[in-house]
Amino acid sequence: MNQIFHGGALLMKIGKKMEKSINSQIQAEFESSYLYLSMAAWFEDADLPGCAHWMEKQAQEEWEHGMRFYKYLVSRGGRVELGPIAAPKKEWKDATNVFEEVLAHEEKVTSLIYAMVEQAEKEKDHGTRSMLNWFVDEQVEEEEHATEILARLKNSGNSPIACQMLDRDLGNR
Repeated sequence: MNQIFHGGALLMKIGKKMEKSINSQIQAEFESSYLYLSMAAWFEDADLPGCAHWMEKQAQEEWEHGMRFYKYLVSRGGRVELGPIAAPKKEWKDATNVFEEVLAHEEKVTSLIYAMVEQAEKEKDHGTRSMLNWFVDEQVEEEEHATEILARLKNSGNSPIACQMLDRDLGNR
């Protein structure tokens, strides 16, 4: 039996396939953080400091998600193997285009999380399945926020006044 001691408890060591999936997800979360930081820089350049602030918070949150996977993998006796992070995109047409990409990106991350859920269920890895519940809920929230912001931008026709109002609102995050 493949068991480890962690925090005084005897646990089943995580399987190699799930270990690989979690390592891939750590990389995806860190790439998300890097992408959102690039978006923050774009918003700074576009003189939308509130949107930049919102993106900085997103970048920090994605980094924390990566660390949550990291710590979980370590707690299950897995080996963290960090992969390369590609340079993120750095130019967008306008704020609407940025948030279209945010929503598409969050939908992609959701699909990655769902694939891990299916893998955990297939492998009968109940511990990982339980841990992933938090991420499933988080992705619902992430997609909801991106959808709301995008709807506000599209409903305003990308008007400068509406962008300034949204910028002020997002700066309060």
